[in-house]
Amino acid sequence: MDYQLLDFGNGRKLERFGEFILDRPAPAVQAYKKNRPKLWSQAHSKFFREKDLKGKWVDRVPFPQSWNVCINGLTFSLKRTPVGHLGVFVEQADNWNWLTSVTRPGMKVLNLFAYTGGSSIAPALTDPSVVVSHVDSAANTVQWAKVNGQLTEQATGKKLSIRWLTEDAERFVLRELKRGNAYDAFILDPPSYGHGAKGEIWKISDDLPRLLDECMELTNGAPEYALLTAHTPEFPAEELARLLEQRLPGGYRFESGAMRPYSVDLPPIPCGEFVRVVKR
Repeated sequence: MDYQLLDFGNGRKLERFGEFILDRPAPAVQAYKKNRPKLWSQAHSKFFREKDLKGKWVDRVPFPQSWNVCINGLTFSLKRTPVGHLGVFVEQADNWNWLTSVTRPGMKVLNLFAYTGGSSIAPALTDPSVVVSHVDSAANTVQWAKVNGQLTEQATGKKLSIRWLTEDAERFVLRELKRGNAYDAFILDPPSYGHGAKGEIWKISDDLPRLLDECMELTNGAPEYALLTAHTPEFPAEELARLLEQRLPGGYRFESGAMRPYSVDLPPIPCGEFVRVVKR
């Protein structure tokens, strides 16, 4: 795999993405000490946060505008952004494996807040008859996801059936309900706060329960599976599981816990929470 968490501590993490080693902020590990202090001098680029979440990258070597990595069979085009992101959240990799294991031929899958496409591409790879609707409010992010889909198609030789949609998540769901469309499964990775394509305001504490109700309606009250992840402290895995359990009928298998980036021999670090449910 083209990724490895090399070390973390003092509010930062050291990661390898393909041939490049990057040093980035990680507030969740502020209280931890670095495990391998000498290793940090090998970083090819370091991100310093300044104001309004933005910052700058300081390079030790010449850096490309973008480069490709393969993670769990998916190919991503990475770019260093002004907020320190690269275009992939590797803590989702185990969820991608799970999605490939529970997606069956012919399924229609809805992925909301879909970012650069990992959780859209993974189920679509299982069979050409699987159709995934990838929904995100940022047009540039949807285009980035589309590139990742094309790169994965080239690398695997498989054709993906993905609808790349720039739209506010709830607005899209309500439109699908009016059209009488239905889905077999849904995937949500909602932000704590956000803005839709037309200025819609999203606040997870106010809006997630309603959106879950609407997703349940889209899946006829009994989805084949659902994946819900969050990076919001007020929504630990137990709360995410409770929200789904309140809405699902019996007969589901639940898995929940903390998401972790891949590391060979380091202790786990917190990277958000997940709950996965599938019909027994």
